[in-house]
Amino acid sequence: MSINTSTSGLLANLAARGFFPKEKAQSFLVSAKSEKQPLVTHLVHNKIISSKELADFCEAEYGIPLLDLDSFQLEDIPDKFINEKLIEKHHALPIYTQGHTLYIAMSDPTNVGALEDFGFSFAMHTEALLVEEDKLQKAIEKLTEDDTSALGDLDESEIGDIDVDDSESRLDEAQNMGDDDAPIVKYINKILSDAIRKGASDIHFEPYEKKYRVRLRIDGILTEVATPPVNLTNRFSARLKVMSKLDIAERRIPQDGRIKLKLSKNKSMDMRVSTLPTMWGEKIVMRILDSSAAKLDIHALGYSEKQKKQYLDAISKPQGMILITGPTGSGKTVSLYTGLNILNTAERNISTAEDPVEINLEGINQVQVNPKAGLTFASALRSFLRQDPDIVMVGEIRDLETAEIGIKAAQTGHLVLSTLHTNSASETLTRLLNMGVPAFNVASSVTLIMAQRLARRLCEHCKVPEQIPASELLELGFTQAQVAKGLTTYKAVGCDKCTDGYKGRVGIYEVMVMTEAISRAILDNANAMQLNDIAQKEGMHTLRQSALIKAVEGVTSLSEVTRVTNN
Repeated sequence: MSINTSTSGLLANLAARGFFPKEKAQSFLVSAKSEKQPLVTHLVHNKIISSKELADFCEAEYGIPLLDLDSFQLEDIPDKFINEKLIEKHHALPIYTQGHTLYIAMSDPTNVGALEDFGFSFAMHTEALLVEEDKLQKAIEKLTEDDTSALGDLDESEIGDIDVDDSESRLDEAQNMGDDDAPIVKYINKILSDAIRKGASDIHFEPYEKKYRVRLRIDGILTEVATPPVNLTNRFSARLKVMSKLDIAERRIPQDGRIKLKLSKNKSMDMRVSTLPTMWGEKIVMRILDSSAAKLDIHALGYSEKQKKQYLDAISKPQGMILITGPTGSGKTVSLYTGLNILNTAERNISTAEDPVEINLEGINQVQVNPKAGLTFASALRSFLRQDPDIVMVGEIRDLETAEIGIKAAQTGHLVLSTLHTNSASETLTRLLNMGVPAFNVASSVTLIMAQRLARRLCEHCKVPEQIPASELLELGFTQAQVAKGLTTYKAVGCDKCTDGYKGRVGIYEVMVMTEAISRAILDNANAMQLNDIAQKEGMHTLRQSALIKAVEGVTSLSEVTRVTNN
């Protein structure tokens, strides 16, 4: 999104009125532009200013009448004015006409480009109406969200044969298709666009004997969003497989592919697609790889001040191995790339081997491993070491060969970052030993291990305090002193601004620094429990302890603490 001088003027006016320091204004412009967000959306979303405060200020400053969108019937807007591309481009909504004038609801009164574009598109004079940002966002989502259950009312006989010849996968391609092709094409495109808009990480298309369902994984939890007719199973599979450039005729074995969706002129989205033959058809799971959605700001990921300092100290060292561990979907990739983003300067040569490459960072040499072609993590790592690296990142240590090469690199002047799939930091050390890595190599090369999980954030708008008996608090892991002092935790309720009382996720971390005491214990063949005890005596918070702190801070709920740390 381009930032114009009028927008800059809005920031300057807000700063002059004391909503934030003047020196912060430029950083807000840059952040909004990098995240491809309208400026007012960025300000409200990041709680720099509330939606109501911004609307009241703009009404007084610019003299534009303020409309309460909640009192307006969106159903009354003529269909011909619902141009999704223009609405998304300008974050503005045409709501009614009076004579030859089209009134546009907008939260940024300086967005004159919106008035010009809508006026040109509909050949009408345009006037701005000021609305609150959060209400505008809600109205746009409601108005542009088609009924995804509509296809469920159709019989297969009402849907013609589908021409699945794709030269380019586009969300708006249905507009160029024939009438016979449009229903399923539109339906699938709508599911994909809804998933992206809602921030889903995965989409599941699942056939059963008497049911076909579509589920989205949002904030780590799967939610059913549609149940189209089961007799369309093969048509859905065919459409998705052609978009992914897979073999339509092959239904007996799993296949893997990718889709590149062009969302707008300047934004595209990659999806990793996996098919799996089941009893009743092919289950298709799509992983959304959205580089722009990844927040690589170490201050926003959920580290405590101590944990953040430990991670920053580790990546500032010229050599050594940093390992991040946790199950699939626990945010390991974002943690790795947050560190790499800090290290990414012109003076450093950084190379990564990944499967797949999920986040693109300019200035980093990223390699997609391809085991079928012989390009494995180990072979990529060997090649890196012949190219004068300063920092290398290996997506995952899966075998002894990769572990040994990585450890040798860490011992010979390189900083190595990688991941493993273990439940805790201490188990990571014993996993390396069980792989066959000598204890003295582990003790001398590993500098920091971080286990992590992602817990759902409580919605700030609807969370309420909960009363928990002292005995239950003690069972959860709080100390007697904490319970005696009194503490407040919150529970999820649910409102129109969240999903079941939660909105977004926060990291829960267990950071183990390789101290002299832990190194000696490794050489003495200590087990995971003994290593964990030593680390806790030296001040490490376990995953459960870190999660309980987040619960007391009101960031998450005790039920989430139990869900994500109940190993």
